[in-house]
Amino acid sequence: MNIDRLFSDKEYLEKEIHFFITKKQVKKIDNNPELVSSHRKKARHNLEFYQLNKEHHKFNDWLIVTLYYALYHSALALITNKNYASKNHYATILILIKEYVITRDEARLLNELAINKEDAELYTNLKEDRHDASYATNIRFTQETIDTYETKVLDFVNKTEGLIER
Repeated sequence: MNIDRLFSDKEYLEKEIHFFITKKQVKKIDNNPELVSSHRKKARHNLEFYQLNKEHHKFNDWLIVTLYYALYHSALALITNKNYASKNHYATILILIKEYVITRDEARLLNELAINKEDAELYTNLKEDRHDASYATNIRFTQETIDTYETKVLDFVNKTEGLIER
């Protein structure tokens, strides 16, 4: 995934989104505040599970999975808030970039309440690590990795709630 190109080339972004629409992996949906709320609650639920288990370093692989799904449900809340449904993780990122990209001036004004390149990269990196955590036979996640993701995921979930409540 070329995050930089998705942010800089709107035609490429639209082409990628169109591909997922034609494959029925993305579709427009009716306004559904209950589903937005359900995704937000699921994100918080996953974070609560993470908090209850984060001291058990033996299970860092599952902590990665839990953090990823907190992040993913926040992303689903955001795209649902813009009347989209997605059956594909990459397509979800595309919709986030399309619907929540802001200008530099807006970024200064809103400061933390924006989806930016770093958020998209976090989503991508954590998705890859979630896959490794779920399917790899080794346990390779350090406490430093867990701590970094924890901070970033918490920031993203809080940012999501701020964007939805505007």
